[in-house]
Amino acid sequence: MINALRLFLPGLVLCAATLPAQTQPRIFNTVKQKLAAGKQVVGGTVNIGNPDTYCAMANSGFDFLWIEMQHSPMGYQEVAHMVMACKGAPAMPFIRVPDATEGDIQKAVDLGAVGIIIPMVDDVQKVKNAIKFAMYPPKGKRSLGGGQYGALYGPDYRQIANDNMMIVAMIESPAGVKIARELAAIPEVDVVFVASTDLSSFSGLKQGDAKYEAMVSEVRDAVLAAGKKVAGPLAWKSTRKGYSFYQGPGETSLLKSGVQLALGDSPQSESKKGVAPTEGAEK
Repeated sequence: MINALRLFLPGLVLCAATLPAQTQPRIFNTVKQKLAAGKQVVGGTVNIGNPDTYCAMANSGFDFLWIEMQHSPMGYQEVAHMVMACKGAPAMPFIRVPDATEGDIQKAVDLGAVGIIIPMVDDVQKVKNAIKFAMYPPKGKRSLGGGQYGALYGPDYRQIANDNMMIVAMIESPAGVKIARELAAIPEVDVVFVASTDLSSFSGLKQGDAKYEAMVSEVRDAVLAAGKKVAGPLAWKSTRKGYSFYQGPGETSLLKSGVQLALGDSPQSESKKGVAPTEGAEK
């Protein structure tokens, strides 16, 4: 028996050596590629359900578009039309969902979102629920249904969707700060976002206040220690270290800046101001 195995084993070794190497999944999410390469990414914010403005932003140089469905009246049908209208655009579609519910997230990923931004995270289970609904089995419980993802990303989408999906958890309150380390430890969480103005609103502290800055530093240090990416407003791009994912301005702000530039003025970009604007105080 031993001699027979000795005669047979070299054949096994030879067969194993000739097997093709396991192929890597196709990564079409360019945001994921750039972050993995150590680059920074910036996304413009979409509040208006208009394919023309969406396509203009998607082809303007942004890495992704932050499609705002938490605070805007846009519906999923409108967003689906916009994403399909700009099929192949350089900016990848990310959606801030109203909440981490099964219906919201599955509609978002079915229409083509490759990033799910989860607002108001102050408990770990909320993020775990979002992951469950955004990921196909065995990682999650996303179901198969109608959607335009195949037309956008190819017939192999089902096999590579989990590898391209990104999860962004937003910390907007002191309660969220306390669980930053736990959030960053979840394998499927890619980015943890410091929501500057909401953190100020919920804490009663202003940017620059020592206690506010301590909370921001606590989140940043915990996330970086876990090997994940830290996110914040574009205003922090040139003033704070360690960040690599930024939310940029929306259509109305960009339109105003464009008009100023066309009239010969020199509008100061948000990334140069250093302090994120207070939401709702725009002029």
